Amino acid sequence: MEYGLTIVIYYVIGLLVGFICGIAAGPGAGWVLAHVLMIPVYIALITQGAKRCHDLGHSGLWQFIPFYVLFLLFADGDAGENEYGENPKEVKEQYAEQ
Repeated sequence: MEYGLTIVIYYVIGLLVGFICGIAAGPGAGWVLAHVLMIPVYIALITQGAKRCHDLGHSGLWQFIPFYVLFLLFADGDAGENEYGENPKEVKEQYAEQ
């Protein structure tokens, strides 16, 4: 859910920044300005993608495989613990029971 929301937020912010920069600086310079302003959003998106890959037991570099993002959106995470740590859903359930 968190990864899906990050992607939605990425596209909404990207559209707004692109639209505003396109109007303010023109088509060519606006494109460059928009990408510079989007650097924090790109970092957040890559970070969330790495967390999601780790949830599935894969390296964070797997997110750069074409169309792997679709798999990340719909696949269930590993049950139990993998080499990257415990399943976040199970950890939350343990704390909720206490």
